[in-house]
Amino acid sequence: MLELGIKLLLSYLLGSVNGSLVLGRFRGIDIREEGSGNAGATNALRTHGLAFALLVVLIDLGKGVLAVTLLADAPGSATPLLPAAWTAAFCGLTAVVGHIFPFWFDFRGGKGGATGVGALLGLWPAAVLPVVGVWVVFLIGTGFVGLATMCAGVTVPLVALLYRPNGLDLPMLFFGLFVAALIIYAHRSNLLGMRNGTEHRMEAAMFWRRSQKSSS
Repeated sequence: MLELGIKLLLSYLLGSVNGSLVLGRFRGIDIREEGSGNAGATNALRTHGLAFALLVVLIDLGKGVLAVTLLADAPGSATPLLPAAWTAAFCGLTAVVGHIFPFWFDFRGGKGGATGVGALLGLWPAAVLPVVGVWVVFLIGTGFVGLATMCAGVTVPLVALLYRPNGLDLPMLFFGLFVAALIIYAHRSNLLGMRNGTEHRMEAAMFWRRSQKSSS
């Protein structure tokens, strides 16, 4: 259990390496003081452009992948009490927790979407396509990045429940339920903004509205 504790701690610390905040340090800025105040890729895109946002996404995806592969697969990942699949699921979750509540940055981080997808990519690559597909559909349909991310998060446990050729994958279901809960919790301000009508829309993603306007 000591080895498991070390892996979870390392996964949390790795998750705490927030892409936008680390890159912001090199630019001498704190992205939490700009735009929406969120330390994530969407705010990075709005405030510092596409190249900066892509680097943020790569860092935040990568740490999710590394947590469930490199750290979880280190010696001692499987024990009689905890199979390797469960260790990987726990490591993925703690990386997401680290991203949302980063130790290195006063526990004020991002909202967990990219790191959750990175962990899913390492745990169950086949599930990434439907999850990203749901995100794209909701983003194009509504323009709300936060809503799209929450719906994508909820898709993870649904996929685990519906797609089970070898029986129910309990570690994946556990990962999906808790990562969805974490992402929804992290987006609570977005839910409030949508209710109040103040939530920012990514109009550029809603190309169908532009085509309607041009045809009318």
